[in-house]
Amino acid sequence: MRAWANDGNFPDMPKPLAVSRDRLEALLSAPAARRLRIAVIGDVMLDTYLRGDVERISPEAPVPVVRVASRTHALGGAANVAQNVSALGATPVVVATVGTDAAAEQLREMLDALAADTAGVLTTTRPTTTKTRVVARGQQVVRVDEEVDSPLEPAIEATLKAAVDVAITSADAIVLEDYNKGVLSEPVIRHAIAAAQAKTIPVVVDPKYRNFFAYGGATVFKPNRRELEAALGASLDLTHPDALVDVVSRLGVERLLLTLGEHGMALVTPSGTVERIPAVAREVFDVVGAGDTVTAYLATMLAAGASSEEAAIIANVAAGLQVGKAGAATVSAAEVRDAW
Repeated sequence: MRAWANDGNFPDMPKPLAVSRDRLEALLSAPAARRLRIAVIGDVMLDTYLRGDVERISPEAPVPVVRVASRTHALGGAANVAQNVSALGATPVVVATVGTDAAAEQLREMLDALAADTAGVLTTTRPTTTKTRVVARGQQVVRVDEEVDSPLEPAIEATLKAAVDVAITSADAIVLEDYNKGVLSEPVIRHAIAAAQAKTIPVVVDPKYRNFFAYGGATVFKPNRRELEAALGASLDLTHPDALVDVVSRLGVERLLLTLGEHGMALVTPSGTVERIPAVAREVFDVVGAGDTVTAYLATMLAAGASSEEAAIIANVAAGLQVGKAGAATVSAAEVRDAW
């Protein structure tokens, strides 16, 4: 197997993979034409932005006083994956938990606006995960997180498993979107993967550190380099692709899609080959939400009949478009067509 060059551009790797225009058109048309349904299981969040100006320092403490001029909300976490699935023309089937607070009402309204199936969004006694960002003159001053990230109570976990079963019954692919907020415990993860395998539909995983090695059997496992190195407890030597093949074996997944920021992605296939997918971003404005866009595109394209290589290439183009937008924005099929 060839080695990667040390400059990060991997010139010693084989020629980049490609997808024809006709194939792209067929895959991007499938979600709406075939009314595909993608089960998105994981941690939903509400992102709140308070924007204003700073004109003075508080007399109570040496901190700025922000006079709020506007308040906006955005979907975060698994909910952002759901809205990217919707932007592709498929129906997101969301399985998650929320609280009994105003944030839950706001989040449900926004999911309903996407025509998402929210029957699997369960109400619990814990608060809805909310991240409030205070922004003054374009700069974030502080972020306030409201959350409980301990595992769900056994009774709620059992109800969640039942909701997973219902969602997968009608799904063409599933996403496991883990932000370590308690929804994706190891029992829930294994239950969801087993149900998807029984139906022979693809499973795309966006992992976090807590249950990193619990996703055996997943179709595509998509960490970024920092997450993978944290889980392995060591730096990853990308000049030797064999290291990635060993990681796939240890994880027990079918394919590893490692996102590498400005260096694109690396896809490790079952045969042990490592394919390079160069980055395509024209201008990076904001990287928030890019991983959610990749996850949504991977799952939806696999459901549409794409190979893992085709799905990764199309997802990579979508990510290049997403980072040129502000915040956790979505990327439509039309935008990908225009960029091709």
